[in-house]
Parts: sequence; structure tokens; C-alpha cells
Amino acid sequence: MAEIQEKADSGKGGKKRAKKMSVHLDMTPMVDLAFLLLTFFMLTTTFSKPQTMEINMPVDPENEEEQMPLKASNALTIILGEDDELYYYFGLAEDSPTVEESDYSASGIRKVLVSNRVKSNPKMTVLIKPMETSRYKNVVDILDELKITDTKKFALVEIADADTELLAQQNIQ
Repeated sequence: MAEIQEKADSGKGGKKRAKKMSVHLDMTPMVDLAFLLLTFFMLTTTFSKPQTMEINMPVDPENEEEQMPLKASNALTIILGEDDELYYYFGLAEDSPTVEESDYSASGIRKVLVSNRVKSNPKMTVLIKPMETSRYKNVVDILDELKITDTKKFALVEIADADTELLAQQNIQ
């Protein structure tokens, strides 16, 4: 509680002075209230749950005849290189397409994923092929970009020898 303490008049010099009053505040109730509020908010807060991305893994077919080959017009291949490098090309590696270099920014691979060539084709499948030297962070970044651009059909596959040869032909690596 607050209390006011009066100091007695010293009486020097015969002058009358106004009584000096000092205020003393007891801060104990304020500290108690702060700890009660802190405890209340700590106990009633719900912590955010970690968000996960659901990935459906394909079932290994019993015979190879069930698998349908991917058309070149329905394929976009993204190759994840070392040092955060990213390459992409449309079509299949056997057709020797032109390999383009990009990055993980909004003006990089995201622009390619939202382009008319990708979004206008409902059968477009994005093939993600990380190299041995690429980082796990790059795979997560490209999966995030696919989620942001709402790409429905994509596959995470091993890099083939044809892709490695294509990059070597175009002096990339």
C-alpha cells in the first residue's frame, strides 16, 4: 500500500515552511500480480505444432509393364547441384534439351513453375533429381517451392547417367 510520511518542521530561522511529504510505495502487490500473470499466460499458452509435408511414396510395381512412360512434353526436370546450384530443362535427357541455370528465389525457379508452359499442362510432372554433392537443404527448398506454386505432380528420383552426360555436354558441373 502507499503511505505518506510527513517530516517535522525544523523551525530554523523563524520562517514557516510547508511541510515536506514523501511518498513510499510498496511494490510487493505489483510484483505478485506480475508473477501471477506470467504464470497464467505460461500455463494457458498452446505451443505451435511442427508442420510436416505429407509425401505419398509410390508402390513398387510387380511388373514393369504397368508403368507408363513419361512423355517429353509432360516433363520438367530440376537438377540440384552442389553449392546451391539449380538447373532445369523441359523434356527428357535423351532428346538433348537445353539446360537452363536458375536459383531458389522468387524470380528464379518459382517463375518457371508458375509459367504458362507448366501451369497450362495438367499432365506436367516435375522430376527432382539431386546430385550426390547437393545439400539436403536444397531438396527441402525445392519442395517448398513446389508447395508454394501448388504443383500437384512431382517425383523425387535419382539422377540418371543421361542427365549427367547432358550436363557434361553443356559444360555444366
